Order: sequence, then C-alpha cells, then structure tokens
Amino acid sequence: MVFREPERGSGLAAAVFSLFLVALVVTTVYIFAAHIWPMPPAITHVGHWIDQQYRLTLWVTGIIFVLAQLTLAWMVFRYRDRGQKARFVRGSHVLEIVWTTATLVLFTTLGAMAVRAWAQVHFISPVPGALQVDVMAEQFTWNFRYPGPDGKFAPTAPIYYSDANGNPFGIDPSSKDTDDIVSPILVVPVGQEVVLHLESKDVIHDFYVRELRIKQDIVPGMNIPIHFTPLKIGEYHIMCAQLCGLGHNRMHSMMRVVSESDFQKWLKQQEAENQQ
Repeated sequence: MVFREPERGSGLAAAVFSLFLVALVVTTVYIFAAHIWPMPPAITHVGHWIDQQYRLTLWVTGIIFVLAQLTLAWMVFRYRDRGQKARFVRGSHVLEIVWTTATLVLFTTLGAMAVRAWAQVHFISPVPGALQVDVMAEQFTWNFRYPGPDGKFAPTAPIYYSDANGNPFGIDPSSKDTDDIVSPILVVPVGQEVVLHLESKDVIHDFYVRELRIKQDIVPGMNIPIHFTPLKIGEYHIMCAQLCGLGHNRMHSMMRVVSESDFQKWLKQQEAENQQ
C-alpha cells in the first residue's frame, strides 16, 4: 500500500476573497466619509437630536464593522489552504459571554440615548394652542384640513366621503361648522408647534418628510397624532413611505413653511375661496 502526501492547496481563492473584503471596507468608508448621498438639513430641534443619534450610532457600528471585516480578511488569508491538516479548535465560552454581553450593553445604551427624540414626537403632549391639522391619506393623494374661522372642526362620517364633490374628509353637510379649510398641500407657520392627526381612508400609508425626520405609519380606523415645530421657511416634499398600491410612486405633496403673516394671508385666501 502506498501512502501519498496530501497535495498542497491553493491559497489564491483565499487571497482574492481577503482583497475583496478590504476593498469592501475601503469603499464603504469612503461613501460615508465623502457624504455622497447626504440627508437634507433637519428643520426641527427633534430632527437635530435624531441626526446626532444617527451619527453616534454610525460611528459605533462603523468602527465595529471595519474591525470585524478586516479581522475576517486577515483570518481568511492567514489560515488559507496550504496543504496542511485541518485541526479542530474548541470555542471559548468566556469569550462568547463577553462579546454577547458587550453587544447587549452597547445597543441598549444607544437605544436609551434615543428615547428623548422618540418621546418628544410620540409621548410628550404638544403645548396648548398648537395648530391642529387633520391629514387624510388615500390612494394616492394627501388632503389636509384646518378649522375654519370659528376655530372648530366640523363633524365627519365615512358615509359623506366624496372626492368628486370635494369632501375627502366626509364633513357632515348638515353641520353648522362646514367652514373647514381643505387643502392638497400642508401650509404651516414657522416657529409654531403643529399637531397632525393622521388618518387613512383605505390601506396603510406612511407620512414622511425627510427634513422633519418624521416617519409615521397611518393605519385605517386609527387617528394617530404627531407634532413638530418647523424652524426654517421653505418647501419640503411629503411622501408616502409605505408601499400602498400601483400608484404609490405618485403619492406625494408639499409642506410649505411660511411666516406667521403669510400663513394668516393664506388662511384668509382659502376662506374667501370657500365662500365663493
């Protein structure tokens, strides 16, 4: 019987894969460092808090990503197949416990640090006197309702829904408070807190404005409030961030942040058009 020495393996595949991992790390770091796809500046205090949390999380997870991938590249190259016999290495329970605990502590801490921004939008009540706006999402449009000169919203019911008659909110025509202002765009005054009451007429939609750093699902049958205070005058896109049907890509509107005087002028203009 003839015994043959094991053939020497080829380390080419391992070397190529190691170079690929290094290139992946370098490319990823460059994309983030060069700000190739930057987010537009935030226009609320909460948005700035979210940006700070995002940067912190990106730094922490980015460092871990770089170290992990470079270590993997070194391990693949260092222990490439060179014809040597494979040997079994038993894992360390201590190391398993250490890095699992470290991961738990790290991500729990990051989550706890983000509570302030999340709570400000979802759990902390708006200030008294905040501007109230009803938002109706439906395939594939947005509508926004403001109280009329009397400062009160008219009662609504689904049986009165009629887009053809300009009544997307289902305002009761027999009510005395039918002076509500309905607009296809959202107009808000700068520096004033705004409360949006989000509703959906058909399927799940999602209210998303990048500059607000707010993204909120809208569920049929629920009235979901969110609030914010815009700090910069300008026009900002409102998008539906939930796949809601074949026309999903067309479901967008605009949020105009204007001065208080311009906002009052806009309200009076809308009231005059309603009376015609």
